[in-house]
Amino acid sequence: MSVKDNLHNLKEKYKGTKMAPAFNAIHTFLYLPNEVTHGGTHIKAADDLKRTMNIVIVALIPCLIFGMFNAGYQHYAAIDGSLRTDVLANFFTFDNLWIGIIKVLPLVIVSYGVGLLVEFIFAVIKGHEVEEGYLVTGMLVPLIVPVDTPLWMLSVAVVFGVIIGKEVFGGTGMNILNPALTIRAFLFFAYPTWMSGDKVWVYDAVNMSEADAISGETMLGYYAKASQDLTIKGTNGAADLVTTYGDRANELYSTFDKFMGFIPGSVGETSTFLILIGAAILIFTKIASWRIILSAFVGAAVMGLIFNQVVAADIITESSKFYGLMSTVWWEHLTIGGLAFGAVFMATDPVTGSQTNKGKWIYGFLIGFISIMIRVFNPAYPEGVFLAILLMNVFAPTIDHYVVQGNIKKRLNRTKVKTA
Repeated sequence: MSVKDNLHNLKEKYKGTKMAPAFNAIHTFLYLPNEVTHGGTHIKAADDLKRTMNIVIVALIPCLIFGMFNAGYQHYAAIDGSLRTDVLANFFTFDNLWIGIIKVLPLVIVSYGVGLLVEFIFAVIKGHEVEEGYLVTGMLVPLIVPVDTPLWMLSVAVVFGVIIGKEVFGGTGMNILNPALTIRAFLFFAYPTWMSGDKVWVYDAVNMSEADAISGETMLGYYAKASQDLTIKGTNGAADLVTTYGDRANELYSTFDKFMGFIPGSVGETSTFLILIGAAILIFTKIASWRIILSAFVGAAVMGLIFNQVVAADIITESSKFYGLMSTVWWEHLTIGGLAFGAVFMATDPVTGSQTNKGKWIYGFLIGFISIMIRVFNPAYPEGVFLAILLMNVFAPTIDHYVVQGNIKKRLNRTKVKTA
């Protein structure tokens, strides 16, 4: 008897019991459901929830693999800065991949293990089917956290995010907040020193006594302190070097590095290049809205340009704590931090985002606009995309409401003109 037959027998055995949802979920995950529709006319299509989730995961896999290599690369580059002189030759190595395997894979395993366990428990208690919605959330969570995030901390956050961000609203398709971002928000507010510090972005940075003084921070961290003095410890008897964070960041990372992702940051958020490839996959398969993605980038660019003009007009001086990120060229805001990842994989969530076409333009624009605003005015933790998306998740229904009401009003006015 085949494994499929054994699972089907178990499914039939527990049919009608409290454990039925658990066995149904395992059977449905591995095989197509045996149930078919009966009677009436039905629209036949190749897409379903499982296929949709799988395509999103496929789009995320390049970011995951790149993040594993980057975890090792940032570790060794922090120890030996000379590795940054030839990035391509020193990036795709087995040593780098091994660091990624021992640090990133546990994050993925814990995310899926804890999250699915909570979903199964709720399915058994409430007697509803386990849906495939967490397949994407489970992959997103490890990609939006620092590489050295403690596993116990991630477990607590996942439990909170799945219960509060999803299950209390009724499960997949009923939540008003993105579950992955709810988990990220919980980590930020519950453990701020871990999420805003400079140690967890690079593996084992806390034990690197000879490491580059700023190699543990993200690009946003550098730019937030751009005008501050930085003393780099000399090695082999060399004198200490005094420079600024901004100059040191530009010395370490080129525009090419920032775009390709050879910089410190959350596991899957650094490579704008691979994120755009993922965006192309999602847009081509019509899973993500290109309107939301494009408008988010436009909103971020507009806010960046506004801040650049403020700096150009000498309204703000170099002594201001906001100067560093305000003076960052607008297009660089699009390639650093989590903006690109959030715009492509988070803001386009069809459950929590706007549904109307005009609403998608407004929704995406405000996400990008507010993201850069938070990034600049919160230098203690210069990233705002996850907060901006969560905020707009709350207002998405309101945006759609007024768009629909506006269309109704226009049609009523046209009717009145014709009847007159």
